[in-house]
Amino acid sequence: MSVPGWPVAFRGSAAVAAGLVTRDVLRGPRFVRLLPDVYVAAGQEPDLELRSHAAYRYVEGRGVLSGYSAAEVLGASCGPQDAPAEVTVPRGKQREHPGLLVRRAVLAPGEIRDVGTLRTTTPLRTAYDLARRGTLVERVVAVDALSRRHGFPPDLLLNFVVHFPRARGNDAVAEVLAYADRRSGSPMETRLRLLLEFAGLPRPQVQWVVQDERARRAVWLDLAYPERMIGIEYEGEGHTTRERVLRDIGRGTDLVDKGWRLYRYTKYEILGEPEKIVAQISRAYGATRST
Repeated sequence: MSVPGWPVAFRGSAAVAAGLVTRDVLRGPRFVRLLPDVYVAAGQEPDLELRSHAAYRYVEGRGVLSGYSAAEVLGASCGPQDAPAEVTVPRGKQREHPGLLVRRAVLAPGEIRDVGTLRTTTPLRTAYDLARRGTLVERVVAVDALSRRHGFPPDLLLNFVVHFPRARGNDAVAEVLAYADRRSGSPMETRLRLLLEFAGLPRPQVQWVVQDERARRAVWLDLAYPERMIGIEYEGEGHTTRERVLRDIGRGTDLVDKGWRLYRYTKYEILGEPEKIVAQISRAYGATRST
């Protein structure tokens, strides 16, 4: 007898019935209950992905993962790690619990996708849902992440607006589409781009290619003002490996040698010192304009 979700997140009653554990073991130190009758192995970080798995087991057969939980499972992580797990169920009774957000809607079959043993809203439906709530920055971040990962034009969200003309938040979708760009390489890159735009700077180019014809290679800049020879990079954790650091040194030197001014930022500056970023890029943009 197989137990859905075992051993990641599973129904305790199913595991007991299958003989995988006893009730005493289930209630002991080896397992943690995240939701009624839903358990995970002890010692795991209860991040959004794990909590989303647990949430699905809780509503399995009655609902699907949606919102940030769907984005997480669909490989387009874009929400805060402390975001509640989210499910959508048909209209009716379904209790909420701490850390679990329950939304009620009737989804068409074409708005649901199977992801392994889980079911989620499709990437398009997930993007539509996330485009209608939260701050403008976080709405654009979500649409960028999902459209990049799943290769759809953000403008397709307008089909939902037409199909559901009375849906709450439809007015917000057009605002998101004015800023969305599926070429954005990561949620933090989207935040960096919007930081500059909202500060009044011109919209930077996204994933700008600088070609080196002699070396027969190209360098992609996360953001750029090519007419000012300004390159702006987000340095995430992937840039901290030994091999990546060595590559970035040579890459940066080549760009400087070509006359580029290169600015590199981490999440600490983007989230903690946005004014410094705006001031630095504004000075660089103004200085190159005046020369």
